[in-house]
Amino acid sequence: MYVGALTLDILLGEVHSLKQKRSVVRPIVAEVQRRFPGVAVAETGHLDLHRRTEIGIAVVSASAANCGAVLDDCERLIAFRPEIELLSARHRLYNEDED
Repeated sequence: MYVGALTLDILLGEVHSLKQKRSVVRPIVAEVQRRFPGVAVAETGHLDLHRRTEIGIAVVSASAANCGAVLDDCERLIAFRPEIELLSARHRLYNEDED
């Protein structure tokens, strides 16, 4: 069993308040959940900053290749949104044999 984790550091466009930030982040999270119902996704960082956010995505699979493919697809889905700039993406793969 493999667990894949993806952390995306994102700069938001013309956002001037936390309320506006929520109106940008919520649809991103909802779209990932809709397109990939088997993944867990949430805003995980930069909660008090209005122009930055961190989105975490996790997936569990029987194969490392499938974990990587799903996380790559999630990253592409978010990266090509015109209202954001993807600053960094960190992938991590965990194997049940790891301590």
